[in-house]
Amino acid sequence: MPPQSTIVAPATPPGQGAIAVIRLSGPHSVEICEKVFLPASGGAKLSGRKPNSVNFGRLADGKEILDEVLVTVFRAPHSYTGEDVVEISCHGSPYIRREAIRLLIDNGAAMAKPGEFTQRAFLNGKMDLPQAEAVGDLIASSSRAFHKVAVNQMRGGFSKEIKKLREKLLHFVSLVELELDFSEEDVEFADRSELKSLLQSISEMTGSLTKSFSFGNAIRNGIPVVIAGKPNVGKSTLLNSLVSEEKALVSEIPGTTRDSIEDVIHIEGIAFRFIDTAGIRETTQKIEIMGIRRTMEKIRQASVILLMVEATDTPDHINQIIEGLREKPELSGKRIILLLNKSDLPRKENSVKPSGDNFPSLDEKDHVVEISAKKGDGLENLKELLVDIVNEGRPKEDDIVVTNARHYEALKNAHEAVKRAGDGLDGGLPGDLLAIDIREVLHYLGEITGEITTDEILGNIFKNFCIGK
Repeated sequence: MPPQSTIVAPATPPGQGAIAVIRLSGPHSVEICEKVFLPASGGAKLSGRKPNSVNFGRLADGKEILDEVLVTVFRAPHSYTGEDVVEISCHGSPYIRREAIRLLIDNGAAMAKPGEFTQRAFLNGKMDLPQAEAVGDLIASSSRAFHKVAVNQMRGGFSKEIKKLREKLLHFVSLVELELDFSEEDVEFADRSELKSLLQSISEMTGSLTKSFSFGNAIRNGIPVVIAGKPNVGKSTLLNSLVSEEKALVSEIPGTTRDSIEDVIHIEGIAFRFIDTAGIRETTQKIEIMGIRRTMEKIRQASVILLMVEATDTPDHINQIIEGLREKPELSGKRIILLLNKSDLPRKENSVKPSGDNFPSLDEKDHVVEISAKKGDGLENLKELLVDIVNEGRPKEDDIVVTNARHYEALKNAHEAVKRAGDGLDGGLPGDLLAIDIREVLHYLGEITGEITTDEILGNIFKNFCIGK
């Protein structure tokens, strides 16, 4: 779509509500709206009204009145997109919204593509690419933690830090390349010690941001927590208790759960995706075997494993269960919380002690919690422990957290290129070869901020936005 076009889209979700907002952006926004808007008090047209003003009137198709509306006018460059923008607040009838958009299109507007308003804001210099992506994250945020990360990124601190380092690096690579013009005179314009210090700073930054992605990605998508164990130990009962709903079918018959069942709950602002899985045991039933395979796949994807056993069982048998699971590659490096379920039932003399100190098969980072999934005992302790585990990997309060896979890939590539440049500098690499590695770092850092982009990259970024944003 040509940049001089005027676009229109609903800015509020579909469905019936008290009000709906329709947004136009482009050079002819005011002119198009004037054709269908009748000011209630008469007088000046919209084009004669002050910027940032709200105007009451009627939306009409010729002589037929469609609705009474409020029209807000924003003038370029002081608008979200940097263009002339008009926002129409009408009643939230799907019919009114649909007819209003038809009227505007009939009078010269074009339907906006997903994310086109924010894309225009980026192209017009109102925000950089990470800030534009943070807008999408803010809209999609479903937890306090993800919302906070998105708000911090919208402030632009991430981009400013990268741009600052990139500008310094660009200065150095210019000096290095300038040396090539005086190669016969054997002069150095770029201070190698300063360049080494700068490369070290960039390496530390890219390394730290890359490491933050595991936490940021979990915050963005919810922390995956798998409930695993033998059949009939209470896994489905635990899921139902956590979500306060009969989400999973509970039966005394072992092997009832054949497929994974998921639900999300928020604990202290963090989204956790609890996944109830098929019981792990030796079986000849084909459907149950398929369920167990899916269980192992979910375990491989999980951040935390809630391994459920019965508190009435013996320590030796529980250790055998843990050892059996530890042998599976899917559990390699996974954090385990051993849940001693049915703690409300009478204990046998040789059953596990309440302290839970006799599980040599567990690692130091693992935990033991006694619960009664049926009665809800110990669930608050479990929730507190889950939050503590997440907070162990949380960066400091003011640190930037990477939640975007595109940023992660670019940072990872930049970090590797910085290492090559540093090694080359230490090894006395000639300036022309050193400049190649430095320019590679500049390229990847520029990809993040949007200083180096392609239409394909922009299309992939903004296609996932909602229409109207």
